[in-house]
Amino acid sequence: MTKPNGRKVLIIVENLPSPFDRRVWQEATTLQQAGYVVSIICPTGKGYEKRYEVLEGINIYRHPLPVDANGALGYLLEYSAALFFQFYLAVKILMRHGFDVIHACNPPDNIFLIGGIFKLFGKKFLFDHHDINPELYEAKFGRRDFFYKIMLLWERWTFRLADISIATNESYKTIAIKRGKMSPDKVHVVRSGPKLDRLRIIPPVTGLKRGRKYLVGYVGVMGKQEGIDHLLAAAAYIIKDKGRTDVHFGLVGGGTELEEMRKLSAKLGIDDFVTFTGRVPDSDLLAMLNTADVCVNPDVANEMNDKSTMNKIMEYMALGKPIVQYDLKEGRFSAQEASLYAENNNPEDMAEKIIYLLDREDLCREMGEFGRLRVETELAWSYEAPKLLKAYDAVFS
Repeated sequence: MTKPNGRKVLIIVENLPSPFDRRVWQEATTLQQAGYVVSIICPTGKGYEKRYEVLEGINIYRHPLPVDANGALGYLLEYSAALFFQFYLAVKILMRHGFDVIHACNPPDNIFLIGGIFKLFGKKFLFDHHDINPELYEAKFGRRDFFYKIMLLWERWTFRLADISIATNESYKTIAIKRGKMSPDKVHVVRSGPKLDRLRIIPPVTGLKRGRKYLVGYVGVMGKQEGIDHLLAAAAYIIKDKGRTDVHFGLVGGGTELEEMRKLSAKLGIDDFVTFTGRVPDSDLLAMLNTADVCVNPDVANEMNDKSTMNKIMEYMALGKPIVQYDLKEGRFSAQEASLYAENNNPEDMAEKIIYLLDREDLCREMGEFGRLRVETELAWSYEAPKLLKAYDAVFS
């Protein structure tokens, strides 16, 4: 691999602040450690209100955004504000630190507008394909309308403008090649592998079980397509229909649907059996997941989730936890024998799989050990970092 020799990169991410977005932060620190000068533009967020700071040698510029978008007008306001701040801060960073490459992390897929402006001045554009936005739109709103076609158009223009694209898995690589018309040699797969120095195995915190024998854990975004309603329906089935009052549920994460899911939990009459932590520091997340006996990925079966690699799956595996999820292509690729697979979009079958594992300690241990070993030998970020650097060498070649 070529030595960077003063290469400079600007990473733009809109949906999460840095360093909270784990994939983006791992990429940024990998590049910085390889000798790149790295700057990031991202939104502010809870716990990340500073408009500028330097962390681990990385320049982070944050900007405000309107409240979480909901509906066409909300998204128009969010996207317009984000593009304004991204352009303004990109000019500021160019003058202060300089950059050779804009590394755009979706969603959304409109950051190509910023990349295109700076390509006119000789800068490179790398597209980091985190989500398949047309499928994400369909998963959220259940339709393929005018805005779905806009998503497809933005995606097409993004791929057309990109000098190099990096995909989180082979399914995304196929989309880049077939739908995005990119040459296969310009698409690099860089998976979102966990860092084992962050995901530490620590003793359980029994108090998190709220006096019950078992804890079922979840970590992730509380959004419409994440299937939290399925998890709560499974919990209600376990507690009410099966009479298993020895099980508590710990759900870690924030998002637009958090309050709605709290209300749903109360409506189902199980709120005493469910802890919603909201967004919390890593220490609290690790405490919950290390205490969990079984971890769950309730992502509903749809085209987007079938093709997407979920970080939570590999985080569960890194901590040696058995998993229950629906039978999705990329979820099965990641977890393999570390997971049981419920009938798609059937919360009762998910509940039965959870109960099956809770009653089989030896099987839980075997599945957890398999998952941990798979991360240690194949899926950890240490195996993906060289692929990221290779993609960057391709940008500069």
